[in-house]
Amino acid sequence: MACQRVFIMVLDGAGAGALPDARAYGDEGASTLAHVFASRPARLPTLAALGLGMIEGIQGLPTTSSPRAAYGRSAFLAPGKDTISGHWELAGVIVDRPFRTYPRGFPQEIMDAFVVATGRQVLGNVPASGTEIIQELGEEHLRTGRPIVYTSADSVFQIAAHEEVIPLSELYRMCALARELLTGDHQVGRVIARPFRGEPGGFWRTAGRRDYALPPPGTTLLDLAAEVTRVTSVGKVYDVFTGRGITQRLPAGGNAEVMDVLDRLLDEAGPGLTMATLVDFDTQYGHRNDVEGFLRALEEFDRWLCRYLERVRPGDLILITADHGCDPAHPGTDHTREHVPLLLFGPGVQAGRDLGTRQTLADAGATVAQALGLAPLASGTSFWRDIT
Repeated sequence: MACQRVFIMVLDGAGAGALPDARAYGDEGASTLAHVFASRPARLPTLAALGLGMIEGIQGLPTTSSPRAAYGRSAFLAPGKDTISGHWELAGVIVDRPFRTYPRGFPQEIMDAFVVATGRQVLGNVPASGTEIIQELGEEHLRTGRPIVYTSADSVFQIAAHEEVIPLSELYRMCALARELLTGDHQVGRVIARPFRGEPGGFWRTAGRRDYALPPPGTTLLDLAAEVTRVTSVGKVYDVFTGRGITQRLPAGGNAEVMDVLDRLLDEAGPGLTMATLVDFDTQYGHRNDVEGFLRALEEFDRWLCRYLERVRPGDLILITADHGCDPAHPGTDHTREHVPLLLFGPGVQAGRDLGTRQTLADAGATVAQALGLAPLASGTSFWRDIT
């Protein structure tokens, strides 16, 4: 039985317990959802009813004798713990080596080339929290007009600029130039535009973020689906896949905007595949060590999900998962090397099916491919027949 519509929701950073190799990444003991749920009783009746509390590695959420969804968790075969490799593995493309990172900043030859290409000297060139570095260097940026360049434990080259100092069009041009420079030996996963506004002591990041990623090195679930049906991206998914395999792009910023778009698509969209990433768990709370904020965001998602699932049609499949961990209770502010949850819901799905721990998130992508009647992906083993 093929599905008519599939909606994939990626809860950015919602990890489900450390992977066996987490120690190599400094992430031994990380467990995003378990640590969030340990902070206080969580009001997540919808997710609990689906079976989230039944998943191995997730403690602190009530279990149920009759889960409404098929449930489990997935490991990653790709090294690293970044957005790009996580989304790509979900779509059936598994990278074989981690993207390069720069814990001491970017080498001088890269920065010199960037200055020549853009015509601007820079500030920063250090690993930093994005919200902290604009407070630290924002005033000097206003005075000098120099963009703020920084990185993190992820493979990213980030450029922050005040929108009244460097207009968005110019910031995007600078990011495109950086993307051209950062290839070969210095190939990073993403160049990210980080615009902000405000005054010294009160700078804040705006919704003009844009990611300049590498193209996936293989055929993705989106590529296959786009050959025969509608493929809609919501939020940053378009940037993660460099627009490839996407027939309809719907911009959205934080979780609230993403959920609004998903609401509209559930009521209006015809057959096809929709992929959406809810970024606030990661950007607003995980990276800022805000356990309570993370939990409140989950509770908001849960209330919305309750209303959403009531309107699911026959032939619909809902997949809820994540792309990596971002444990707000773990030391540091970076992503964490974790399993991710799997919840699959729909009128044709066998409720209560325990999927266990999958070896790769590509299994979920392979399952979606089979559900839509597509050709098999290069990676991943479908469990579609096990849940229908």
